[in-house]
Amino acid sequence: MKKIFAVGALFALLTLTGCYQKVESVATTSPSFDEVFTSRRSVRNYDASKKISEAEVRELIKAAQDAPSWANQQPTKYYVAISNEKLAAVQDMVGGNKERIKNAPVLIVSTYERGKSGFFQGNQTNEVGDGWGAYDNGLSNCYLILKARAMGFDTLIMGMRDADKLRELFAIPGNETVMAVIALGYRAEEPKRPDRRNLDEIVKFF
Repeated sequence: MKKIFAVGALFALLTLTGCYQKVESVATTSPSFDEVFTSRRSVRNYDASKKISEAEVRELIKAAQDAPSWANQQPTKYYVAISNEKLAAVQDMVGGNKERIKNAPVLIVSTYERGKSGFFQGNQTNEVGDGWGAYDNGLSNCYLILKARAMGFDTLIMGMRDADKLRELFAIPGNETVMAVIALGYRAEEPKRPDRRNLDEIVKFF
């Protein structure tokens, strides 16, 4: 009886150890917040052999929805080019960045609805006005690119784009301002980190 109990206890211990090791290995696969921050780069050369699924893009944009916005107006909208036809079309609308993002498997157009952020009951709340919509759009884009890095992807935010042609291609409503096109993919090489300004140049304590 004692032998049976000892064998059972040993089996239970091994099982618990195995479960612990399994949980521990899963936990270590997710990068820390600091790792996401320090490894994120604006990538200008993508690996053509690696693709990203619609489901993965949905997960990415769902995370971006958690970004704060004025009175929770959530003015940001996304238009995703994932088919070969739409990718080719958008590539022709980003000026000199075309060659840099030619192998990116996803291109995302980011817009925001005017008249929402910065307004209360239809009236502009302060002198910034619709600038708050652009502010909220930037916050949403920030969440998007950080979540992308956490998922192992890379991005490039491009302000060089033809807004009129993008509006026509995706039937973007007239009350939305086209802000940026964001390339999404996997880096083909390790990009360098540009130097940052000295902290005392950008902050003052009082």
